[in-house]
Amino acid sequence: MRTIAVLAAAALQIVAGYIGGTGAWGEAVGDVANSYPTLLLPGGGAFTIWSLIYLTFAALAIRQALPSQRERQAHVRTGWWLAVAGVLNASWVVLFSQRWVLAAQVVIIALLAVLVVAALRLPRAEGWGDRLLLHMPITLYTGWVAVATVAGAATTSASYGAAPSTLSAVLAVAFTGAAAAAATLRLRAAAGFAAAVCWALVWIAVSTPANEVRLAAMIAVTAVAVALAAVTRLRHSALG
Repeated sequence: MRTIAVLAAAALQIVAGYIGGTGAWGEAVGDVANSYPTLLLPGGGAFTIWSLIYLTFAALAIRQALPSQRERQAHVRTGWWLAVAGVLNASWVVLFSQRWVLAAQVVIIALLAVLVVAALRLPRAEGWGDRLLLHMPITLYTGWVAVATVAGAATTSASYGAAPSTLSAVLAVAFTGAAAAAATLRLRAAAGFAAAVCWALVWIAVSTPANEVRLAAMIAVTAVAVALAAVTRLRHSALG
C-alpha cells in the first residue's frame, strides 16, 4: 500500500502541475501569483524547477516500487510522508488556482513540515542510486518549498492589501538564508536542498525591484553556499 500510495502521489503531482501551469481548472498559478505582486515573488523562470521536482519524485516512486526496494528502511521511513506531500501539493494547486490564497498558504506550510520530516528521516545513502533517486528528490523538493512558503506568505499578505514593506522583505530573506544555512549543516543530504534554496533566492534577486532585497538575497545565497561547502568538506574529511 505504501509503494502504491507514493506512485499515486507522483502521478497526482504531475496532473496538478499541468492544471496549475495551464489554468485547466481555475486560473494558472503564475497568473494568480502575478496579480499580487510583492518584493519576494521569484521571476517566472524560477518555477521551471517544478518540472525537475516532479521528474525526480516520479523516478523515486518507480524505484521504491521495485521488488528489491520495497521493504528497505529508507522507503519505509519516508514513503508515507512523501505520499502525503503529493496530496498536499495537489491541494495547494487547486486552492491557489481558485484564489483561496490563505487556505493555500496553510497547506504549503503543512507541505513544508511533511517534507522536512521526510528529509530528516533519510538514512545514510547506500551508493549513487540512493543519492540521486532518494536523497536528491526529497531535499530538492524541501529546499524549493522552504522558500516558496516565505514567498507565499508575502503573496497572502498582498492578497489582503498588505504587501510586505522593503524592510519586512529584507528581514524575511535574511531569516530564510540563515534558516537554510542552518538546515544545510543539519541535513544528511544537503546538496539538493541548498541548490533549490539558492535557485529560488537568485530568482528573487533577479525579479525584485528593491536593491535592498536583492542584496539580502545574494548574501543569503552566499551563506547557504558557504554552509554547503563547509559540511561537504567536513564529511569528506571524516571519510578520509
